[in-house]
Amino acid sequence: METVAQRWALFHRWGPLALLGVGTLVALSAADAIGMSRRAEALAGALVGAALLLELGWHVVGRNRSTPGPASGCYYGLRWACGFTLTWLNPLFAFYAVIGYFSAERLLPRRVRKAGLLATAVTVAGSQAGGLPPRGGTGWLVFGAILGVNVLLLALFAHLAALEDARARAQAEAITELERTNGALQRALDENAALHAQLLVQAREAGVADERRRLAAEIHDTIAQGLTGIIAQLQVVAGAHDLTTARTHLERASALARHSLGEARRSVHNLVPVALASDGLPRALRSTVEEWSARTGVPARFTVTGTEEVPHDEISATLLRIAQEALSNTARHAGATRAGVTLSFMGDEVVLDIRDDGGGFDPAAVPARGRSGGFGLDGMRARAERVAGSLAVESEPGQGTAVSARVPLVRDDR
Repeated sequence: METVAQRWALFHRWGPLALLGVGTLVALSAADAIGMSRRAEALAGALVGAALLLELGWHVVGRNRSTPGPASGCYYGLRWACGFTLTWLNPLFAFYAVIGYFSAERLLPRRVRKAGLLATAVTVAGSQAGGLPPRGGTGWLVFGAILGVNVLLLALFAHLAALEDARARAQAEAITELERTNGALQRALDENAALHAQLLVQAREAGVADERRRLAAEIHDTIAQGLTGIIAQLQVVAGAHDLTTARTHLERASALARHSLGEARRSVHNLVPVALASDGLPRALRSTVEEWSARTGVPARFTVTGTEEVPHDEISATLLRIAQEALSNTARHAGATRAGVTLSFMGDEVVLDIRDDGGGFDPAAVPARGRSGGFGLDGMRARAERVAGSLAVESEPGQGTAVSARVPLVRDDR
């Protein structure tokens, strides 16, 4: 667009001089054929000189004028008068007069622009009709018809120019709006960058807090339970009356200590529980239930229903930890004579149920976790919700307890 504007500026600057030169050469070369008299030729020469001085003067005076005004209107009128008179003397001087079509918008105020274009059309139509003035009725008829055609073309081109101007204005407004939108978008991006930095700080703080909670829960589920089991075995050893019984419980305490040490190391490194390192979830749960039963002396049964799948490590670890915590609570609080654990694969879900026939409790009356207390139900529920699952507890005093964890079956993609 800038290149086009520069070319139009070049045309408006040098075009009148070029067309004056072309018109003069063509008119003088055909002067004898047209029948110009010596007097007409002398007058034409004087008018060409006047037009040349006019163009050179405007070239200096009007160089920095960008809007129509009285000076530019006067220049347009003088130029039209020279072009009209030259065309009257020789129709071929219309080459110079036609410049009025291209400069009316630049030189004439809007209120006189149509009059200026009409005056130029009269000059051009006179040339096209064979010269001015028209001769006889037929000549006037031809002149009128040609003038009408010129006026219609002017109207058509004016309409097209108006449409083009409207399109250009709409395009300019769209560009302005786009620049404004881009500015707003850039500001939004800057704000988003600042917000992103703030969110990173908050996420880092949340990650630290979550990691602390994870380690606390892991320590509770591994080291604390292991130490509880070791203490229970050592208490049996302390009260044993024969060496065989004492050795058996010492071996169990030693196995629990090794198991708890491995769990502690893996918890620190955020790996899967020891039981899942070599076995899948069903076998790990079966081993956990059997070890718990052997340690507590409470008969326990493990059952798998549905088509076995291989859940993602996080899902398997979550269910195993919930089972360990629920069985630990049963051993500590329920006074149960039997327990059961069921793992159910149900399409897109995995359900873990832990039941016992112990003393039960009122779930609504469970106190909040204190400094000396375990993670208990809150910890199990938090684990289930961390993997988009849920935990339900059904219990009544004297009626036993049932804990049900339901989590989505996210399959292992390895």
